[in-house]
Amino acid sequence: MTTSIVLFTQDLRVHDNPALHAAAATAAEVVPLFVLDPAVAEVGFATPNRLAFLADCLADLDRSLRRIGGRLVLREGPVVAEVMRLAEQTGAASVHVAGGVSGFAQRREAALRQRLGARLVVHDGSLNVVPAGRITPAGKDHYAVFAPYFRAWSRTEPGVRLPAPRRLSTPPALRSAGPPHVRPTAPRLPTGGETAARRAWQRWSPDTYHEQHDDLAADGTSRLSPYLHFGCLSARELVAAATRHGGAGAEAFVRQLAWRDFHHQVLAARADAAHSDYRTRSDRWRTDEAEAQAWRQGRTGFPIIDAGMRQLVAEGWMHNRARLLTASFLAKSLYHDWRIGAAHFLDLLVDGDIANNQLNWQWVAGTGTDTRPNRVLNPLRQADRYDPDGAYVRRWVPELAHLPGSVIHRPWLVTSGCPNYPAPLIDPAFLSRRLGRGRALE
Repeated sequence: MTTSIVLFTQDLRVHDNPALHAAAATAAEVVPLFVLDPAVAEVGFATPNRLAFLADCLADLDRSLRRIGGRLVLREGPVVAEVMRLAEQTGAASVHVAGGVSGFAQRREAALRQRLGARLVVHDGSLNVVPAGRITPAGKDHYAVFAPYFRAWSRTEPGVRLPAPRRLSTPPALRSAGPPHVRPTAPRLPTGGETAARRAWQRWSPDTYHEQHDDLAADGTSRLSPYLHFGCLSARELVAAATRHGGAGAEAFVRQLAWRDFHHQVLAARADAAHSDYRTRSDRWRTDEAEAQAWRQGRTGFPIIDAGMRQLVAEGWMHNRARLLTASFLAKSLYHDWRIGAAHFLDLLVDGDIANNQLNWQWVAGTGTDTRPNRVLNPLRQADRYDPDGAYVRRWVPELAHLPGSVIHRPWLVTSGCPNYPAPLIDPAFLSRRLGRGRALE
């Protein structure tokens, strides 16, 4: 009787899962495996919000597998050692795993290949719509600019979506560790797992996405990013559904999924972009821990910035426009190293993805793939544009909720004062003058 192991990583689902599908199609017994690897904690990626969400994902995956006759086996320890131990115990003829893009995932795959040889089967199409490296410009290993990438991406067939297996048989006498028990730091963390993901997807419509995705108060984004990060949803399944739905909103949503693939293919080719400038500008970053801490706490004195930072603390998630504004404020207004901000985001974001987090931070800081590295987001101009009535700020900065209309974005103009709210870290008039010197101000 042939046995295959499926090593789950960032593909915690049963629908459209190439590794699970292949194992079920080629072996009489399938061992679904997830390894709680201490190396993830050692690099600082096993944070409370993501571990709590992961626990939900694993519990939901186990329930889905049990409904079709299988079950999830959890192990704790170095991933390669645990895979080899289980392969020896079950006599597995093959080990299936989704292809990854980070340096960590590439090193894991190389170590497994060294031990397993041809028994290791790596599957593209699990994490992305178009796998990293499938499309490249002539003579190069990746696209460095989004526009030509998107044109090539749009012409690429994403592959056939795969149904969930109808039946699985998992050997019964296999030891399994308990799931992680971690209290999240965010009190409003979403529920993890494929079941919650598919419900969220079904409830959301992209009809107005093109009009509302930057509207901070409307909160018109899909909020599917945590589920995409953990692989509770298939990106190519989302693209297929959006394409069937049609319309300008669906097209705008698909473009965001293309941005996700774009960043993944950059990181797959340039693993050091997780911690080094993709395009160095020889920036001379300032160091001021008091300023950095005020930024982390949402106490900068600029309400639109503070609202975003407080949403991050409360939800373990932040609206994408707020991510851009808060990042630009730290890197371009305060001139702090983008790595300081990226690390804080990764500490709290439940959707904290190395490729998207680090490369979006670099895009904002001018060290990444942006073709306009001098781009600066003026927090006041952006607040007037994307939160004109101040509703987003009132939601997250309650000590300013009494201020009417757009005045809330400039509390320093209120003669009565706001005693519970800090003064701006930078004089607003001076900031506007400084941002405007030789820079593309938005």
